[in-house]
Amino acid sequence: MSMATETSGLQLVGRLLDPASRADPYPIYAEFRARGPVWIEEMSSLVVAKYHDCETLLRDPRLSAERGRFFNAGRTADPYPPDAPSSVRQPWFLSQDPPDHTRLRRLVSSAFTARTVARMEGSIARLVDESLDREAEGETFDVLSGLAYTLPVTVICRMLGIPAADERLFHRWSAQLTRLLDGFSNPDEGDGETPEWVGGMVEMHRYVNELVAGRRRSPRQDDLISELLAAEDGGDALSHDELVSTIVLLLVAGHETTVNLIANGVLALLRHPGHLAALRDDPGLAPAVVEETLRYDPPVHLTARVADQDLRVGAAQAPAGSLVILLLAAAHRDPEANPDPDLFDPRREQLRHLGFSFGPHFCLGAPLARLEGRLALTAFARRVREPRLVADPPYREHINLRGVSELRVAHAGVIR
Repeated sequence: MSMATETSGLQLVGRLLDPASRADPYPIYAEFRARGPVWIEEMSSLVVAKYHDCETLLRDPRLSAERGRFFNAGRTADPYPPDAPSSVRQPWFLSQDPPDHTRLRRLVSSAFTARTVARMEGSIARLVDESLDREAEGETFDVLSGLAYTLPVTVICRMLGIPAADERLFHRWSAQLTRLLDGFSNPDEGDGETPEWVGGMVEMHRYVNELVAGRRRSPRQDDLISELLAAEDGGDALSHDELVSTIVLLLVAGHETTVNLIANGVLALLRHPGHLAALRDDPGLAPAVVEETLRYDPPVHLTARVADQDLRVGAAQAPAGSLVILLLAAAHRDPEANPDPDLFDPRREQLRHLGFSFGPHFCLGAPLARLEGRLALTAFARRVREPRLVADPPYREHINLRGVSELRVAHAGVIR
């Protein structure tokens, strides 16, 4: 590939990394799609943006989910203190390949069942209503802090049996660990200081280690940790470190992504009042609104894999060991996959998205995220009278888990 194309790709990445692009990265994504797969020598990375390519690569066995092999190459120092729990070094199963990933996923899914999710619907609906009740007193409220940010962490903490008084700890830890999922850069990069996420990771693992030890002594009914402790398949079970690592993953990945799903859905509805009115009149449209939000403005913008062997995608080549960055949010707006892709339209006849990934790493938490999104968006449309944006919202720094840092809404009251 020519140096001109390489430079252009690097410039596009630079624009995408620029915080000024956070509010609307979609024109940059369109440029990536127009160029086709782009090899960027300076990053040892192949950037892919078209839907067909992303979907195909997500199930390509030549690509590894063990991203640490790329980011940790050449690193000699362990970032964790000597007294850190051993579980901090246990990789999340979403960053593992078969057969390890297959085994861990099978054990976790045996406890994270449709029945587990379905029995949460009533309690989630009550949590949503309680959140809106709290916001009813003022003339404005922040949808992010008042609803979107509190709901998912409360739900997962209650599923795991974590005391309500400790939920605030997970807000802080989750915000710190989100840095690990940002995708484009090495999370260890910095000025030589210990990254902030290291402290959050160690604290969270210490807490969960104690929590698991307590459940081993006194298992509970209808408690996800107890179910994971009991999970067994053909005599196989999760080790202690695998269990702790999995619980941390559920708390971090399941929280931040659902926060963005709810906030992005509310924002899209506020900017398209016709669809908000339609949802208010017909709550049965909520599943379609959730799916369109996952396509139009998804909670997760990209994922990455490592090439296990030399790889060609279109006209671009990536050598073995390089990083393959899949721009999922760009793929969703590929007109070959979704007609009129820049239009928010929950009634569209054709809708394809990779919001929960694809292939062997399809998100186990998808049913829960869809349920929380459906209940939150339905209640907002039904109960908040005449909502309107106070101003265009600011965005957090994150590139991958891109979302607003505030979503302030004025209204004429909240229906009791």
